[in-house]
Amino acid sequence: MDELRAQIPKIFAPWIVALGLEPVHAEDGLLRLTMPVAPELVHVGGVMCGQASMAAADTAMVLLMMRELGEFRPMTTVQLQSTFLRPVSGARCTIEARLLRRGKNLAFGQIDLLDEQGRLAVQSTTTYALL
Repeated sequence: MDELRAQIPKIFAPWIVALGLEPVHAEDGLLRLTMPVAPELVHVGGVMCGQASMAAADTAMVLLMMRELGEFRPMTTVQLQSTFLRPVSGARCTIEARLLRRGKNLAFGQIDLLDEQGRLAVQSTTTYALL
């Protein structure tokens, strides 16, 4: 976890670092992070904006791939699809990234964003190309 935390400001753009993603648990094929639902991420409806959810999902998957590969390797998002099931409010949310399959050139993942009560709020699927 400490190594992943240390890599966040080295690899990601400052606005991603500002999301405050915190890796809290990892096991083979799974990475769990928490993220504050900061006021600057909340839109006029009083809930976290979808753009922040998608950025968190994409970033979580990159971090999971780094852990699985043992290092950062160049990769790019080929596809990121998100389904918004319920609004996210409260102080924090949890992001769970799962590696579904990794091949030589492509990796497939699922990222669940849970609200403060632990309910599924956003579900994303993604495909990454390993460069």
